[in-house]
Amino acid sequence: MSSMERVRIKDIAIMAGVSVGTVDRVIHGRSGVSKESRIRVEKILKQLNYQPNMYASALASNKRYRFACLLPLHENGEYWSDVERGIMQGTQAYTDFYVGHTLSFYDPYDYHSFTDAANRILEEDPDGVLFAPTRTEFTAPFVMQLNERNIPYIYIDSNVREYPALAFYGQNSYQSGIFAGRMMMLAAGKEADEVVIFRKINDGIVGSNQQERREIGFRSFMAEQHPHCKIWELDLHAKHNNEDFSMLEAFFQAHPHVKNGITFNSKAFIVGEYLEAKGISDFKLTGYDLLSRNVSCLKRGSIFFLIAQQPSLQGFNGVKALADHLIFKKEVTPENFMPIDLLTKENIDYYYNL
Repeated sequence: MSSMERVRIKDIAIMAGVSVGTVDRVIHGRSGVSKESRIRVEKILKQLNYQPNMYASALASNKRYRFACLLPLHENGEYWSDVERGIMQGTQAYTDFYVGHTLSFYDPYDYHSFTDAANRILEEDPDGVLFAPTRTEFTAPFVMQLNERNIPYIYIDSNVREYPALAFYGQNSYQSGIFAGRMMMLAAGKEADEVVIFRKINDGIVGSNQQERREIGFRSFMAEQHPHCKIWELDLHAKHNNEDFSMLEAFFQAHPHVKNGITFNSKAFIVGEYLEAKGISDFKLTGYDLLSRNVSCLKRGSIFFLIAQQPSLQGFNGVKALADHLIFKKEVTPENFMPIDLLTKENIDYYYNL
């Protein structure tokens, strides 16, 4: 035959001296084939470098796939809403292949909440799992159970390299922290003697592996490049309330010379809106993620830099990776880093249109 694309299952069956059904079972790894017949068919397939049409096979199989997705609890319009949107778009892209998903949530400031949600997912016995991991010691039991059951899983937002997933989608958090520090200190200029880290925290829990890794990267950069810079810390409430403003007020009254700050979570708008309310215009704030309130602060100037990481694409690509692996038997790239995009009020409209 002049082209491998023209090789039909019928042709392979004739060459191997078996039935069409036998060839089909060998191609798709199903049982009911004798050892001798399987060897003959596999030999022909190898000689022809035969590549089955997995798209057509998947359509014909009528198998239904259910992906369980586990995300931190959040309010509408926050960072994780964009991840949800990407998951929905990914599922819709594979509706022809009967792909559906369920969404579950856990409190990022309560590790036992993650464990409870993970156990409920295990009871559902999904075909694949897409989730944002918490601390390693709480993530480990979940992924060990998934491995035992041969259920593929995808990490989004943060990676747990001690327990490799099928794939990871997110920023290199450590490098992102270094990058944030470099940009902030370049903008600081002569006012680089003191900086402040704003955190959202509850009982010592930051609520995200990614935020912790960003801060580690940031501090590593500062220790190496700006060892004499004083780093202050202000821990705000995990859930925004009126006390945050009074805490910010007390900090800025006590540290009037601090002109640069950073937050490694997506709630930079809390600080930005405080600065606006107090008419403070000489403080340069660096934050993360394109929440609408963050973008509004950026445009008004109360946030100086925003670092973006395309959360919708993380959700979409996570679903796509599970579909490629389970439906099309494709190889999936294990580590997939999102770009570290630096946004200012001058370029935000070209990147993100509210």
